[in-house]
Amino acid sequence: MNTAITAVATSPVARAKEICAAGLPDAIRRHPGPAFGCFPVYSPFELYHAAGLLPLGLMGAGGTIDIVHADARFQSFVCSIAKTTLELGLQKRLTALEGVAFHSICDVARNLASVFRRNFPGLHVEYIHLAQNGAGDAAEDYLVSEYRRALAGLEERLKRRIGDEAIRASIRTYNRPRALMRRLYEIRAREPERVTASEAFTLVRAGTFMPPEDHAALLEGSLAEFATRRNKRMDRVRVVVEGAFCEQPPVGLIDVMEAAGCYVVDDDFCAGWRWFREDVIETGDPVRALARAYLSRSRCSSTRHDPDRPRHLELVERVKSTGAQAVVFMPAKFCEPALFDYVLFRRELEKAGVPHILIEFEEKMWTFERTRGEIETFVESLLFD
Repeated sequence: MNTAITAVATSPVARAKEICAAGLPDAIRRHPGPAFGCFPVYSPFELYHAAGLLPLGLMGAGGTIDIVHADARFQSFVCSIAKTTLELGLQKRLTALEGVAFHSICDVARNLASVFRRNFPGLHVEYIHLAQNGAGDAAEDYLVSEYRRALAGLEERLKRRIGDEAIRASIRTYNRPRALMRRLYEIRAREPERVTASEAFTLVRAGTFMPPEDHAALLEGSLAEFATRRNKRMDRVRVVVEGAFCEQPPVGLIDVMEAAGCYVVDDDFCAGWRWFREDVIETGDPVRALARAYLSRSRCSSTRHDPDRPRHLELVERVKSTGAQAVVFMPAKFCEPALFDYVLFRRELEKAGVPHILIEFEEKMWTFERTRGEIETFVESLLFD
């Protein structure tokens, strides 16, 4: 563990903030063993972890890096996360990674995998075709075969076998922080005055930069801290945030949203790192357990189709279950999956009589005055209507 971070930080939340501020390059340096970069939304972390690699969030660089080279590889209308992720590689800040994984979430992610293969021949670049339609038994069999193919690639790269028991152990390891994150979100939905939206976001985001065991300890400490708080509930609007499942918003934007009068009682920030609604089964065929959990125990997302749980209906259900009064759509600029789904979400929310507002962002966004004004106006219309 980084002793400088340990010495300065005085609480789990403070440690999480410093870990997030240091970002991916620092996480790679701090880890003594090989690491593996995982592009959002969801990645089967247990497979890489069982191979002796530390899965880390390959989720862009926020405002910590200037785009010097990546613009020459992309069109102008590509999301920020793709550009800053590639820029990290082109500036040689990812050289210590053993490999990276991309997934079938959008055309940008698909093409970014090819760009990485061409520009970084020393990296093991994996592209997993996740099942987009979860209907029928064939989807599970297909996903098992795809996970097994990725495992075979890792075994060839690392020159060692990755056994089922190692995968089961990794499932047990990751079930712990995921269960703690579910508890964190339960507290936010029930008592949002106990934990701010940016604190919850930072605690989850920190998990993308550290071993799951350390993340579990960090979450346990933070939950104990929150249990002692006795903050007074403010006159704010309870909202669900939707659309930030891939590129992550600046923390300053989350702070502005809350300062403008919102209690964020649910969101899809860092969705892949808390993908499962229940624990993954820890017995039997572990690869099939992961595939089955992806198809039947996962959260709804714009990056996959679930005919049994239409995502626009699930959003309305989440609004009701959390007692939210409104929805804030917060997609990244040029994020096609989120912007396409906005049409479906908007129609369903209007049918249910749920107010909503659309706020776009990008990683390197640093001024929020206009956004603050829009949210304040929206909140006032609900509080004083």
